[in-house]
Amino acid sequence: MLPLIQFDPQRGMPIYRQVYEQIKSAIDSHKLNHGEKLPATRELAGLLGLNRTTIAAAYELLESEGLIRGHVGRGSFVEGPAAQQDSKRLDWETLIPAEESPAGSPSRAGAAKISFASSRPSEMLFPLDEFRATCREVIDSAEAAQILQLGPAGGYAPLRRYLLEEARRQGIARPGDDILITSGCQQAFDLIQRVLASNGETVLLEDPVYPGLRNVFVRGGARVVGVPVSDQGVEIDTLARIIEKERPRLVVLTPNFQNPTGTTMPEASRRAAIVMSRRAGVVVVENDLYGDLRYRGQEIPPLKLLDPLGETVFLSSFSKIAFPGLRVGWAIGPQHFIARLTEAKEASDLHSDQLSQAVLLRFAISGRLAAHLQKMVASGAERLEACVAACAAKLPPMSRFTQPEGGMNVWVKLPEPLDAADLAARAEREGVSFLPGRHFAIARPHTHELRLSFAGLDPQQISTGLSVLGRIFRSELNDALERSGDTHVLV
Repeated sequence: MLPLIQFDPQRGMPIYRQVYEQIKSAIDSHKLNHGEKLPATRELAGLLGLNRTTIAAAYELLESEGLIRGHVGRGSFVEGPAAQQDSKRLDWETLIPAEESPAGSPSRAGAAKISFASSRPSEMLFPLDEFRATCREVIDSAEAAQILQLGPAGGYAPLRRYLLEEARRQGIARPGDDILITSGCQQAFDLIQRVLASNGETVLLEDPVYPGLRNVFVRGGARVVGVPVSDQGVEIDTLARIIEKERPRLVVLTPNFQNPTGTTMPEASRRAAIVMSRRAGVVVVENDLYGDLRYRGQEIPPLKLLDPLGETVFLSSFSKIAFPGLRVGWAIGPQHFIARLTEAKEASDLHSDQLSQAVLLRFAISGRLAAHLQKMVASGAERLEACVAACAAKLPPMSRFTQPEGGMNVWVKLPEPLDAADLAARAEREGVSFLPGRHFAIARPHTHELRLSFAGLDPQQISTGLSVLGRIFRSELNDALERSGDTHVLV
């Protein structure tokens, strides 16, 4: 950090030279370290009450001696003491340019008192006593030493057997299928990208979509095409047209309680998606992260169960129904494909965290997971009802919102001209956060839309938070209507 600079106009030395010497001294004494950014010349001149050209002259002298380096459009950065100039440091800012964080991202929204920003269960619902007992049972078991050894990349073998047997019992896994344990569904997406879409292949994703899914394919070099989502899940007729036009390598679908919209694909749409994908030779990846969190309505068979050849790749996780911090998910698919995913995983992390997997296996086979899931479903239903009721009561007229049958998210579309990204900043200042629609965008901007993740909040927090949001949205809408002259429709 730049130390306080003091100068004496009566001293027999130009002021720019005094500024130069004090910054040089700070660099030589390591009070300013390599890579630190100096204030812009205009900013520092304003702080010191000097002319900008004075600061510019000091910076030019520092740069001529190799103490700082200026970058057009980015500012001036400390290089280091003169004694170190023989050793050339890497310019990390040039090698790894900073990426913009979307407005309303979790990193920005995490400090709010009431946060609708994160799609995760409430830690208040974690059965900690049962979890502690489960951990003790695993650590006290005869297998503890083996569990704490290096585990195979494919995952803890007893958990793999358990999950595969459960999937076969449900009709999801076929005789030719295998399973890979992953670090949540996110790692599964990353591995699928590496195996199927690392050379610019076309991938179809729902639009809007969970940004972690979009980013893993975009950053991996795939060509991502969005398929619009309606209140019945992905628009099936549009999907058919895009498959015909684009001939993609794969399509990723979230048929149950899609993130961020909360929508569910009807069975007819699921069957149609399988048929059109099979005809075109497109790999279908089914993301069933929220499938166990159904609060009302009839359960619909998974895509993989409806696939007559069983070649759909099925992804799921414990993250939304148990303890997200343990990061245990899985992929089920044809043996040859799972073998390739396992090779890709082994190249990345070599081994698996067997302790987390053993604890979750024990939590499941002891019956504790089923009991906890019952509580999660009851709690989720209560929170979803509170969120939908508060949306109906608090949001401005003309607002629209989804009414999911399960999951953790409600998708809201505000009346024009409200911009959800602009509103997110004001809401956060008033203690409530959410993610604006552009955070989930692929092709369409979703300017007026936003996601409310309700599962981590209790019903009272949901009501209070939506009261704040409703007041903000109505106020901004009234201001916009007044500016346009439509004062007769103020809300």
